[in-house]
This record gives sequence, structure tokens and C-alpha cells, in this order.
Amino acid sequence: MKELFSLRTVRKKILMLSKIAGIALILSYILSTRLPVSEDTSFFLWLGFVLLLILGIDQFMARFITKPIDKLNASAKRMAGLDFSAPCEISSPDEFGELSVSLNAMADNLRQALARLEDANARLEQDVEKERFLLAQRKELVDSLSHEMKTPLGIIRAYAEGLQDEPDEAKKQQYTQVILSEVERMNALIVTLLDLSALESGAAGLNVTRFDFVELVETAAGRLLVDGPDTGFRLQYTLPEGKVFVRADRRRMEQVLENLILNARKNVTPGGVLRLELTAEDGALGFYLFNQGKPIPEKELPKIWEKFYRGGSGAHSGSGLGLSIVAQVLSMQAFPYGAENRGDGVRFWFSIPAAE
Repeated sequence: MKELFSLRTVRKKILMLSKIAGIALILSYILSTRLPVSEDTSFFLWLGFVLLLILGIDQFMARFITKPIDKLNASAKRMAGLDFSAPCEISSPDEFGELSVSLNAMADNLRQALARLEDANARLEQDVEKERFLLAQRKELVDSLSHEMKTPLGIIRAYAEGLQDEPDEAKKQQYTQVILSEVERMNALIVTLLDLSALESGAAGLNVTRFDFVELVETAAGRLLVDGPDTGFRLQYTLPEGKVFVRADRRRMEQVLENLILNARKNVTPGGVLRLELTAEDGALGFYLFNQGKPIPEKELPKIWEKFYRGGSGAHSGSGLGLSIVAQVLSMQAFPYGAENRGDGVRFWFSIPAAE
């Protein structure tokens, strides 16, 4: 019975209102005709009551039907414009309240779906950009290999042709050595270029460990500067007395040290100074490598980290990949680095945070 006479639906509210209005009209008419007044006065009294009843019904309809419909319509328009910032606030226990809850639930679902779609689009854009980058890297790799292979292949072909017609065994042996040397050069260039391409594309990651950086510098410097042949320079070095640990990719940092040391050896003036310094201060290690020799033009300093850059003056020449690998490895680990002219030479440097 309670559910039967409850006003939980708009239909029941309208039916109840229409019944009450009908009963009120009948009763008001009966009462107005029985009042001790004239017939005209009775009619106007009844007419006034009818007008009041109409105004009351209008207020009831505006509050319980028109306003909820306006709110629902406004919320639907906002949702149609993909604006889900303001929910529909109708709390009545009827169809309008249920529709408001459904609209808000739909808005939440749409918002979540759009968020997932945006994430998917962002990932797709990243994948597309990555694919474009990889394609550009492959093209650059092919172009670079094609360009760099021309000289050694030309030399190999020339000596191979000479080897066919050369009767002198000594010269044949010499030609063979030249061919083998160029093959080794090509192999080293290809391996280095592939390694750099893998670093740039993200195919090669970092294996970060904790290790003694002073020991790594001593090992690399001892192998390349002390124990190596043709040490036609004056070596000066300053290292911390104790161990200093860092967190980095040991193999890649060894690669950085080797490339910087070999670059300095190659460009130091015969009999000049090659100075290596490793300083520990303010929680960081500073690596400095100075080679006495011809300075690099200031406008060319930023270019020395680019692939295949050899410089127009012939100074700091080579394959043009060593310093590119140095820059890539240090950048991947967010270690600052640089090069600067220092009086009668060039100093390369980088900084690495010390670990506990």
C-alpha cells in the first residue's frame, strides 16, 4: 500500500496532482454555490480560486518537472561538448533522479574512455615518432656506411688488382698487409657505428653498477698512456689517493675514457704535455684531460661531438665517431661534459656524481 501511494515517479506525481486539482475544482464549485452571496459573486470567487489553483499547479510543475528537465538538458549539452567537469545534481527519488545518476555514470565512463583513448593516442604517436626516428637512423647509418666505406674499398680494390699482376713476392706481401689493414679498419668502423646507432636509438641500454672510478681511470690510463707503445709525450697525472665510488655503466664509462685518451694521444704535440686530472670535490668527480697541441677553432668546438666530424684544419682527425660515443654515453647518464681551449692545447672534461 505504501508503495502504491508513494510519489516516487513523475507519472504518479502528475496523476496525483490532476486528481487533487479535479477534486479541488469540484469542491470549490460546490462551496461557492452554497455561499450566502449572489450568483455573480459566487462565480468570481470560484474563478479566483481556479486562478490560484492554476498558479499552484504551475509552480508544482516548474519545481518537479521543468527545472529537472532543464538541468538534465544542460548536462546533456555539456556532455555532448565533451565537458564532464560539472555533474548533473538532481537527487529526487524519481525518473529524473535515476536519469541524473545514469548521466553522471555515463559521463564518468566517457571520461575514462577518453582518457584511455588519449593515452593510447599518445603511445601511438610515440611509437610512430620512434619508428620514424629508427627509419631515419637506419637511413643515416646506411648513408654513413656508404660514404665511409668508399675510401677503404677503393684501396682494397686497387691493391687487390695490383696483387694479381705483381710478380714480386715482397710487394705481394706488402699489398696483402695493406688489404688486411683496411679490412680491419672497415670492421672497426662498422662495429663502432653500429654501437653508436644502438645507443642513439635506445636499443642499447645502461647497466648501472657501483664501482671505484679511480681504479677504472688508473687501469685505462695505464694501458693506453703508460704501457702502450709510441708514448712520444710527457705524461702528467693527478688522482685521488683513496677510492671514490660512483654509480654508472662501468663498461660504457671505460669506453668513454678510452675514446678521450686515444683522442688526446692522437692530437698531442710530439714531445708535448698530456695531463690527466681526477678531482673529488663537492660530492662529485671531475675528470680533466689536457693535450698540448693545436687548439680547436671556437666555432667548431660544439661540432666535435657530431658523427664523422673531423675538423677542417686536420686537427683532432680520425673516424669522427669516438667523441660522438663519448657524448652519447655521458648524455644518457646525465653527466655534464665539454671541451675547451686552454692556452696551447685542448682540455676535455666531464663530471660524475660520487656514490655513498
